[in-house]
Amino acid sequence: MFTGIVEEVGTLKALKLGSTVGQIQLRAKTVLEGTRLGDSIAVNGVCLTVTELAPDGFSADVMPETLRRSNLGSLRPGDPVDLERAMAANGRFGGHIVSGHIDGTGTITQQRREGNAVWVRIQAPREILGLIVEKGSIAIDGISLTVAAVSSQDFQVSIIPTTAQDTILLSKRPGDMVNLENDIIGKYVKKLMGLVQEPQSDSSGGITLELLQEYGF
Repeated sequence: MFTGIVEEVGTLKALKLGSTVGQIQLRAKTVLEGTRLGDSIAVNGVCLTVTELAPDGFSADVMPETLRRSNLGSLRPGDPVDLERAMAANGRFGGHIVSGHIDGTGTITQQRREGNAVWVRIQAPREILGLIVEKGSIAIDGISLTVAAVSSQDFQVSIIPTTAQDTILLSKRPGDMVNLENDIIGKYVKKLMGLVQEPQSDSSGGITLELLQEYGF
């Protein structure tokens, strides 16, 4: 589990793609502190397991599903990436609950400055937009951000100078792809409300008006 508070901007050293599995090699410093083989590190918001450690970085295996769901497959050597170690049980919860399991990707369509902040507009698939609410949380390339506005085609976030300095988001331009992870609480609520169809199920299940009335609501 992660918080969406990026600890370091690392650099891609290499991405080796095979027919069934790939390997990503990253240059990093801060996230190596206390890290052991088998630990989890979020790379642009994607939870990866450390398989090799080096003095200047680490490696992780990448599954085909990860490449399909995220922007990792489009990275090139030298590209910057957002990095965060898994949350420590005794640490501060500065962002929101981020699982590191990407729901899909979006595309930056606009950036505009307002005072000391920069508004970023991101076009996203309908299934992702359906779980985004104004003033709610979303993880963009692993960054915990508050949604400032949302429409049927896209949503917007406002980036403060600290976030701009400590992450890669504003180094991207219109047309660039970003990883998106919806708030996991919203996904569970949608599931419990019966808005997600259960596989091989004869009934809709979930919370219904009749069920609420039965229990006195």
